[in-house]
Amino acid sequence: MQPLLIVGCGAVGRRVAVLALAQGVEVSTFKRGEAPLAGVRHYTGNLDEPETLRGLPTHGAGVIYLAPPPGGGNEDTRMRNFLSAIAAGDEPAKVVYISTSGVYGGGSEVVTEETEPVPQTARGKRRLHAERLLQAWGRERGVAVVVLRVTAIYAADRLPVTQLTTGQPVLLEEEALPSNRIHADDLSRICLAALERGKDGAVFNVSDGAPSTMTAYFNAAADKLGLPRPRQMTMAEARQVMTPLMISYFSEGRIVDSSKMLKELGITLLYPNLEAGLKG
Repeated sequence: MQPLLIVGCGAVGRRVAVLALAQGVEVSTFKRGEAPLAGVRHYTGNLDEPETLRGLPTHGAGVIYLAPPPGGGNEDTRMRNFLSAIAAGDEPAKVVYISTSGVYGGGSEVVTEETEPVPQTARGKRRLHAERLLQAWGRERGVAVVVLRVTAIYAADRLPVTQLTTGQPVLLEEEALPSNRIHADDLSRICLAALERGKDGAVFNVSDGAPSTMTAYFNAAADKLGLPRPRQMTMAEARQVMTPLMISYFSEGRIVDSSKMLKELGITLLYPNLEAGLKG
């Protein structure tokens, strides 16, 4: 595998880096702050500050872009800054962009990669903007682009501890819409598989294929952590006390079909459902 650059190296990026290093890949990371782990070549910068993006080791590399968009607006200016900083002749071999299934908007129907994206929230619109910006740039510069539309990410170190310990409510189970998840360990493996085997222009939904409600997820997380299950309330009540972000999470239901990912990327999930992911 070619050298790897991980842009936005948080919890998932660290997992990707560990896997790649174990395969003997030369790994570089980019994020604000210190190096995420030993053994990588680290670059410190800020995607909101274009002057800090010069000289990144993109030439001939595989890039896994995990950085989130900025917090406001309908466009991902960070993606634009990153792409603008890549000089002619320094193009990567391939870019894998970690997007979100939120680009599909709400509803309870099954969505596939053929479903037209119609994001209903600003965060979904920012992700779709980044997808299209990157895809257009890739066509112009001759760079292969693969998009992963990822569902909610969980792991033992990514459970909603703050929400549970501060007594934040959840939606009544009967009113909750279907939602989807993927374990962070599986996502890290999928990122590398997409870099190795994803075809230029491919879009993959990323989910464990075992949807449940967010309420069920919070209950399972509480049980795992030995905490009381959160109180439930109707949507009418929730709109009075929940943050707009939490309301958007609870009101965007969908069932994500991830069969294309399993087939074309040759993935066998370590954690095919929430129960398996929370064991141990």
